[in-house]
Amino acid sequence: MKKSIFTLVFALAFVGLGFSQAVLSSSDSYSGGYSNEIHANFLTLIWFGSVEIGYERYLSDDHSLEFKGFINDRFGFNSESDGKQYKTNSIQASMNFYFGNGSSGRFFLFPLAKIRFGDFEEPSNGGRSTTDMTAFILGAGAGYKWELSKNFAFGPFLNIGRNFNDDVADRFSAIELNGGFNLGYRF
Repeated sequence: MKKSIFTLVFALAFVGLGFSQAVLSSSDSYSGGYSNEIHANFLTLIWFGSVEIGYERYLSDDHSLEFKGFINDRFGFNSESDGKQYKTNSIQASMNFYFGNGSSGRFFLFPLAKIRFGDFEEPSNGGRSTTDMTAFILGAGAGYKWELSKNFAFGPFLNIGRNFNDDVADRFSAIELNGGFNLGYRF
């Protein structure tokens, strides 16, 4: 687990250093301010104890490239009640496309590619049953981002994805819904 956290933090820091030159934003109100953003999904952190940290690089006023790391990733909105335990982590890449001319925020759509790795354990017939959660996931989503100052942005998002692992599809479903509420800092 410590190796996963270290690798995630190192990768996000490396990407952030490599992209920290240009100056753009996702809305008209604060454009020209910052072109990088780190954010956390605090809704899943509070609700499930799942850590979701992202880095977004604004390539222009209308699109950005985003990388996310998930620690203790859950399948959709499933909890760990009744002895169930997720031992999963994920990485995700997406391209965000912003729409509209909002003065303090805008809608965005995004395609995504995600790789989840790890296991799911649950009680079964007096023992424990394990499902290999390693899967490649393709999907799309939408959200809204408010910019209330030059440095802070927040907003909800929702996405749906299709995983390509038969074990996960047999135990849960081939279609996965995910969402949350990000709080981000721009630099």
